[in-house]
Amino acid sequence: MHLIRNHLSGKRKYLFGLLVLSFISVICAAFSMDDSDDFDISRREVLLRRIGHELLLQSGDSTSRVLPVKKIAENEYQIRFENDLTFQPDSLVNTTRRLLAKDPLARDYVVNVLNCGNSSVAYGYAISKNKKDDIVACIGRRQPKACYMINVKFKSAVIITAKNAYLLGSLSFLAFVGLIFLRSAKPRRALPDSKHTNMFPLGSVLFDAKNRKLIINGNTIDLTGTETRVLLIFALSPNETIERSRLQKEIWEDEGVIVGRSLDMFISKLRKKLEFDPNIKIVVIRGKGYKLEISA
Repeated sequence: MHLIRNHLSGKRKYLFGLLVLSFISVICAAFSMDDSDDFDISRREVLLRRIGHELLLQSGDSTSRVLPVKKIAENEYQIRFENDLTFQPDSLVNTTRRLLAKDPLARDYVVNVLNCGNSSVAYGYAISKNKKDDIVACIGRRQPKACYMINVKFKSAVIITAKNAYLLGSLSFLAFVGLIFLRSAKPRRALPDSKHTNMFPLGSVLFDAKNRKLIINGNTIDLTGTETRVLLIFALSPNETIERSRLQKEIWEDEGVIVGRSLDMFISKLRKKLEFDPNIKIVVIRGKGYKLEISA
């Protein structure tokens, strides 16, 4: 019984360690997404500069610079130019749509072209992953040459939602797998096999644990499965006090319900079956539990 208990305890520790390692792996994977996000954001800024570059070329300017892209809010960026330019709205829409299609996080965004002097909106539109939600107007009207800034605002929930969905989904899966593993690792109070502990001499009584029998002077008395498990705990530790809580836990824990009076009932039944030998007694140790006393 002790060998079985130690084996199962080791198995549970192994499974617990495996689950902890898996949990840590998921957390690390989730936080490693930050590195991926940083890469995607840096790539987004390059795409925004490319938008500025193509607008200058469409305006006939191949020499002036696109100024460094400025991040003005959590998910909002500003493209600025060294010199004035002109732009065709439909070309601007097509350029941003084509280039930002390469950004995996840019599913929905709003573009506003601002006048440098007063930040008034000269032109604006919205692009959505679902094209029917696009908002594009005033196509075909070429804008006059002036100082413009282009603000591009991305829908912020995309990055956070993707990360949380990945993390929560992984944790939920781990919790489910953990429950299955722990239930499968839960020790069953099976009888020991014949290679280890099969026959126990208890005074003049021979306890056959495997076949659930007591052999007394050539006569046999059958034991129930629960009676056998109770007596086996006593037989493995004769003349030692066995705590009541331990007996209840090891015998009835698998059933999920522990009834205090059930233990007393089985102890009483075992006493009657052992009463043929006055040298064997199951005695109550007040406030502690029971002891199988075997006199010499």
